[in-house]
Amino acid sequence: MYQAIVFLPLLGFLIVGLFGNSLGAKASEYITSGFLVIAAILSWIAFFTIGFGHGEVFTVPVLRWIQSGGIDASWALRIDTLTVVMLVVVNTVSALVHIYSIGYMHHDPNRPRFFAYLSLFTFAMLMLVTADNLIQMFFGWEGVGLASYLLIGFWYKKPSANAAAIKAFVVNRVGDFGFALGIFGVFVLFGSVNLSTVFANAASFLPAEGAPAGAAVLTFLGHALDKQTALTVVCLLLFMGAMGKSAQVPLHTWLPDAMEGPTPVSALIHAATMVTAGVFMLARLSPLFELSHSALTVVTFIGAFTAFFAATVGLVQNDIKRVIAYSTCSQLGYMFVALGVGAYGAAIFHLFTHAFFKALLFLGSGSVIHAVSDEQDMRKMGGLRKLIPATYWMMIVGTLA
Repeated sequence: MYQAIVFLPLLGFLIVGLFGNSLGAKASEYITSGFLVIAAILSWIAFFTIGFGHGEVFTVPVLRWIQSGGIDASWALRIDTLTVVMLVVVNTVSALVHIYSIGYMHHDPNRPRFFAYLSLFTFAMLMLVTADNLIQMFFGWEGVGLASYLLIGFWYKKPSANAAAIKAFVVNRVGDFGFALGIFGVFVLFGSVNLSTVFANAASFLPAEGAPAGAAVLTFLGHALDKQTALTVVCLLLFMGAMGKSAQVPLHTWLPDAMEGPTPVSALIHAATMVTAGVFMLARLSPLFELSHSALTVVTFIGAFTAFFAATVGLVQNDIKRVIAYSTCSQLGYMFVALGVGAYGAAIFHLFTHAFFKALLFLGSGSVIHAVSDEQDMRKMGGLRKLIPATYWMMIVGTLA
C-alpha cells in the first residue's frame, strides 16, 4: 500500500510524460488525476491506521541504493505519524489541484506536459516526506526544486515566467548548498546518514553538564569546533536549507515571483507542497535541533521576523496572487516560531490546516482571475459576488480559516 501511495504519481508521470502526445490531452488528464485520487484515498486510510494506532515507526524497504565507504543508504519509506500527516496533505491537495486543472487549463495546448510535471512534483514531494535517510531526503528536496522550476516556467514564451523560474531555482540553490553541507556535517559527526542511527547516536553525543567540552570534532571555515558548537553549526546549515525552501527572510524573494506559473501551480507549490518541505525537515530532524538551543533560538527569531515582515509587505500588494503568496510566507514564519519553541505538534497542525485553506484561497483566486478574463490587479475588480457566488462563499470560508 505504501509503495502504491508513493509510486502512483511517478507511474502517471512516466506514462503521460513519455506517451502524452499520442494519448491526447483528455486521456493524460484522466490518467494522472485518477492515479492521484487513488493515492489520496490510500493516504487517508494510512492516516487513520497509523495516526490513531499506537504510533509505531516502521520502514518499507524499496531497494538497496548507495553503498560506498561508510555510507550505507538503502531506499526505504519511513512510515510514522509525521509521515502519514504529510502524505495526506500532499496527496489530497495534489489530487484536488489535478482535478481543478482539468477545467482551468482546458484552453492550453500543452496539457499533457503540464499534468506530467504536476505528477513529477507530487512524486518528488512524497520521496522527501517518506525519506528514511538524509540522502534520500536530499533527492526529494532537489526533485521538488526541479519540478517547481519546470512548473513556474511552464509558459516558457513569457519572459517574466522564465525569469521567475530561474530566480526560484537559484535562490533555492543557495539554501540547498547549506542543506548539503549540513548533511555532510551530520555524516562527519555521526558516521551515518540513516535517520534512526543518527537519532540514536545524537542522544549520547553531547558531553554531560559540567564535563569538559572535549576535543575538536569538526573543522568549519578554518575553525576547529567542539561537540556543542559543531552540532549548532550543523543545525544552522540544515536550517539554511529550510530557509530557502520555506521562504524565510533573506531567501524569501523567489516566492512572490513564483506566481508567474499557472494558478494551480501556485496552489500546489505554495500551499501544500514545496514551502512546507522546510518545516517538515525541521520537524523530522527535531532530535538534533533539540540538542542545540542556539540553533532553536535562531529558528524562532527568523520565523518571527518573517511572520511580521511578510504580512506587512502583503498589505500593500495589488496583485491578488502576490497577496496570498506573502500571506503564505508569513504563516510559514509562524510554523518556524512553533518549531523553535519546541511546539512540534502545533507546527505540524498549523501546516496541515494551512495547506488546505491556502489551497482553497489560491484555487478561489484562480476562479476569480478566470472570471475577469485573466486580470490579476485587485484595484480593477469588484462586485463579483453576483457573478460567481460559489467562489465568493468559498473565499469567505478560506479567509476565516
